[in-house]
Amino acid sequence: MAKLKTVYICQECGVEVSKWVGKCPSCNSWNSIVEHKISKSNKTNSLDSFSEKSIPRLISDIEIKNEHRLLSGINEFDRIIGGGFVPGSVILIGGEPGIGKSTLALQIALKMQNLKVLYISGEESDKQIKLRADRVIDNIKNNCFILSETLLENIIENAKNFKPDLLIIDSIQTLYSQNFESSAGTVSQVRECSVELLRFAKETSTPVILIGHINKEGNIAGPKVLEHIVDTVLQFEGDQHNIFRILRTTKNRFGSTSELGIFEMRNTGLKEILNPSEILITQTDNNLSGTAIAGTINGIRPFLIEIQALVSSTVYSTPQRSSTGFDNRRLGMLLAVLEKRAGFKLAQKDVFLNIAGGIKVDDTGVDLAVIAAVLSSSLDFSVDKTICFSGEVGLTGEIRPVNRIEQRINEAEKLGFKKIFISKYNSKNVKLAKYNINIEYVSSVRELLKKLFNN
Repeated sequence: MAKLKTVYICQECGVEVSKWVGKCPSCNSWNSIVEHKISKSNKTNSLDSFSEKSIPRLISDIEIKNEHRLLSGINEFDRIIGGGFVPGSVILIGGEPGIGKSTLALQIALKMQNLKVLYISGEESDKQIKLRADRVIDNIKNNCFILSETLLENIIENAKNFKPDLLIIDSIQTLYSQNFESSAGTVSQVRECSVELLRFAKETSTPVILIGHINKEGNIAGPKVLEHIVDTVLQFEGDQHNIFRILRTTKNRFGSTSELGIFEMRNTGLKEILNPSEILITQTDNNLSGTAIAGTINGIRPFLIEIQALVSSTVYSTPQRSSTGFDNRRLGMLLAVLEKRAGFKLAQKDVFLNIAGGIKVDDTGVDLAVIAAVLSSSLDFSVDKTICFSGEVGLTGEIRPVNRIEQRINEAEKLGFKKIFISKYNSKNVKLAKYNINIEYVSSVRELLKKLFNN
């Protein structure tokens, strides 16, 4: 009979300690140490080799072959992960409950009609999955097989016998291994199951999709080692009351880590948005104060977003500074620049900022549009809806150049904008002759104010 070993594992970071302590020595979390009993004979090591015959090789002797990637049938998803599934890769998809993780995974399984897909569900029955499949795709004709199972050993055995082209696990927190006495979802179980699935993926060259839950802080639940083990980490973002969903790449060993895809949640499932600029800009015939259009870049894709600002007199001793989808500290910095360099008295004003569409932006190239929107609301003077902005604002009030300015200009021209404000220091990288859009150069916030509002 296998001997049992008692270990103490932190539920937050996954570190093992020899005895129980109130505070984790690694992540400093209180009351996160939990006792686990592990079978010594069956315990696996995450550092075990995938091949017993592996030997060191000179890097110059290693031959690189172009791996044939498997396409999911959803163009936005394929672009985000780098062009399709790499054989043997493990992809982790995290997000809030009801955001659309299982729907996306099922749509991928149903669209890969020429490949054999094994969909493992530990949360739903076969009939529940069939009801969702009938809702998202009509006349199902594919090679998608469903298995409701939570025991890891049974899943690995079925996968080895079935030999699927793609394995989907929904979700990793529902699986458990017989090697551990702890319940499903604990640190030891999540780590053990993810390592075994990674070993299966590498040995059989089968791509694996793992769906993961998130905790109350918004991070993927389980030990941090889970994100280190997998090859790609995708985060599903969005408001359940908003129809748009954003799939963001936070880690990718086979592609860019700054990609973003936008989907629309419908009754028939998730629909990919191929041109997000058209849905992120309010379609109205009226020129409204407090709005400005920004040209931004996310990954390799340029698109335009609408910045909305509201400036009003405060009724409190301390004015409010609130932003949605934009860094609140950067908003405070831009307001300080307006007050110091442009002479606008905003100390007794409440300022609210919103990125339309519910997306989050960390590109400094939207600073110029934020300044324009705040000035527009403060002066109650609308910005022409055919004008857009792309530039970074410095602490001295100068307009700094941004990267890939030509892509931003092309996107604005394609959508019918007549004028774009950019930094004067971007002028050497722009060839005016090839654009039909009017390019206006500005070097400071004061110059923008004069050209935009004739002030």
